[in-house]
Amino acid sequence: MVTVEFAASLRRHVECAPQSVAAGSLRTALHAALAAAPELAHYVFDDQGNIRKHVAVFVNKHMLADRTRLEQPLGNGDSVLVIQALTGG
Repeated sequence: MVTVEFAASLRRHVECAPQSVAAGSLRTALHAALAAAPELAHYVFDDQGNIRKHVAVFVNKHMLADRTRLEQPLGNGDSVLVIQALTGG
């Protein structure tokens, strides 16, 4: 199983406990986790199905660089953290 967790900055909009989902691609893991809180999907994905610019995704503590290619495989024991990436000055 893969653990997918949404940071508090996203959970303040819609509560979603950490999810254990089947191993597969990153995209399928995110969609499976979002099934528990479908209202969060529009915070995470844009209209083309890519990760939004204001969202950062970490796989096993490594930040995802490509927001469009989400087909990398995840295996049992992997973890995904989705956070709201804040910018400003």
